[in-house]
Amino acid sequence: MATLINEGKAKQLFTTDDPNVIKVHYMNQATALNGKRKEHIDDKGEVNNQIDSLIFSYLNQLGIATHFIKQLSASDQLVKKMKMIPLEVVVRNYASGSFQRKFDTEYLLPFEQPVQEFYYKSDRLDDPFINDSQIHALKIATQEQLSTMRDQVFKINQALIKLFAASGITLVDFKVEFGFDADGNLILGDEISPDSCRLVDAKTHESLDKDVFRKHSGNVMDGYRTILSRLETTVQ
Repeated sequence: MATLINEGKAKQLFTTDDPNVIKVHYMNQATALNGKRKEHIDDKGEVNNQIDSLIFSYLNQLGIATHFIKQLSASDQLVKKMKMIPLEVVVRNYASGSFQRKFDTEYLLPFEQPVQEFYYKSDRLDDPFINDSQIHALKIATQEQLSTMRDQVFKINQALIKLFAASGITLVDFKVEFGFDADGNLILGDEISPDSCRLVDAKTHESLDKDVFRKHSGNVMDGYRTILSRLETTVQ
């Protein structure tokens, strides 16, 4: 019988018959402000799971090592059990969100090279920005591991830019997390979805991601369903 291991802001993790494999259930829940705002949203878990499954399958096919094994149902998937590194790696192709606020740039200012940032995963501390020296001081990751993550997110970014562009979508920024599988390999984990990316329509610049929920600017599921529909057409 499956046992609940952990419940996060939008997902539940369950045991399976294999100790190195877990089942992920995507909940119909949206959060903002590190969970301080929480709402039930019909169909969100199902749509997010299907988007994430399409994206991770695509990355696996490109030879990028991830935790993803397969989609089980509309809202569930199987993944490798991971020991996660408590870091969020953010990649920015255009100015938006906190970068735009901090540096007072115009919205969607394009960068000549992608910006990479690390944040320490802690809801209690509101996920503060962290640099290499601080990461080393806290013994969170080695320089070799940081280099591996940087190399991987560069490849992931290039792959996602191509995928979304083919779907008429611009990848503004995204965050990913890494961890170690049962064999000690450092691989991509967590999720890639409209919850963790900023995505806008390539022609209209209409927001298709969780910013709609954050800003109370419309029905967030309209954008999520648009992304899923376009990816299903693009990814054959």
